[in-house]
Amino acid sequence: MSPASRAESAATRDRLLEAAERLFAERGADAVSMREIARSAGARNVIAGQYWFGDKAGLIRALLNKHTPEVEARRHALLDAYESTSGAGGLHMLVAALVHPLGAKLDQGIAGAGYLRTVSDLLTRPVPSVIEPLGSDDPGGSLRRWSALVEPLLAPDAVAMHRRFLTVRFVVVEVALRSQSGKTDHALFLSHLIDVAAGQLTAPLSESTLRLRRQRLSQANVQS
Repeated sequence: MSPASRAESAATRDRLLEAAERLFAERGADAVSMREIARSAGARNVIAGQYWFGDKAGLIRALLNKHTPEVEARRHALLDAYESTSGAGGLHMLVAALVHPLGAKLDQGIAGAGYLRTVSDLLTRPVPSVIEPLGSDDPGGSLRRWSALVEPLLAPDAVAMHRRFLTVRFVVVEVALRSQSGKTDHALFLSHLIDVAAGQLTAPLSESTLRLRRQRLSQANVQS
């Protein structure tokens, strides 16, 4: 393949990703077909998406891979700053490390909006997909590091009830919704989101929840 042909092929792939970002931002990943993406990208072949990405899952993976390194770098830098205080920054500093790398996407137009809505869609499916959008299987990933730093600050029962995942999903969904709002000044929104997410992480479990949890554990022990 000549250099010109390689450049044209790379440009086609980039256009497909850009079209996916735009359409996913507008309608959500599950509502858009690969053929629609190819047509929107101006591809001469309506199966160009399959050629480059195999299927929609492959395209979504490529979209996430395009944005994830920036999110990871930002979050690791914020976690480095937290650890440099020996934890003196407290829970709000840790929650800010969760929120701000996603909040930065709000200033990246339709590309950022497409990424945010895609992650939100994956996390709010009946069976949430967490490995690809969150990198939860990566031992060196920023979210696994964040989760480990947050755990000692939470009650053991809150940890067992997946409070961290619920908070991550809440933050992702709220930032994704914000990306659809048309608003451009996000400082107050992000600051308040940090407050609410911190409160969600540390909210005490009610006596009713604790009682039901004990019953569930007791039933599980009997069945085993």
